[in-house]
Amino acid sequence: MQKAKLFLVFGFWIAVLPYLGFPILLKNILFSLTGLTLVYFGLLIRSKMPKNKKNFDNFSENNSNNF
Repeated sequence: MQKAKLFLVFGFWIAVLPYLGFPILLKNILFSLTGLTLVYFGLLIRSKMPKNKKNFDNFSENNSNNF
């Protein structure tokens, strides 16, 4: 749940960042760093998810005797 709170904080940070009055260059750098941090946390969460591969057997042979 800690990482979910981080996503909430970063979402709030992205929403507020344009209105804080930073120069354009610094604002672009902060947006880029925030985006890269979100990507990093997303990859961490994805790597810890269980890898359940479900194999669905959807194919069956048609039998003309069923009519």
